[in-house]
Amino acid sequence: MGNSLIAVLGIGKGTWGHVKRLIDENPFDEIALISNEWGKENFKMDKPAKWIMVNNRAGFDVIKEEIKKNLPGGKIKVSIISGSGKEHLALLAALKEAGVEYEFIVITGEGVKTF
Repeated sequence: MGNSLIAVLGIGKGTWGHVKRLIDENPFDEIALISNEWGKENFKMDKPAKWIMVNNRAGFDVIKEEIKKNLPGGKIKVSIISGSGKEHLALLAALKEAGVEYEFIVITGEGVKTF
């Protein structure tokens, strides 16, 4: 299995450009986006993605379990540039509980960096 991206898309559209650039400029085999109905309706991209729909008003465990059962395969790259702390923590807890390895991915002035 190749590289996968999992990214949170929060309700503030200001950080969506960063996520869109990651998707457009990198060859991911699988893309999973954590958002809500509004995010799914308004985030535009040309590549297919799995949408992990969460209600950010739901309990932490509900969000974590929804993410955990929908994690992509392969080498997972994680973007938390967008979204809220609750969604970020649920994603990190889901990754830890699932026992999968991951790297963070970000676009900087020097290009894409993972760590």
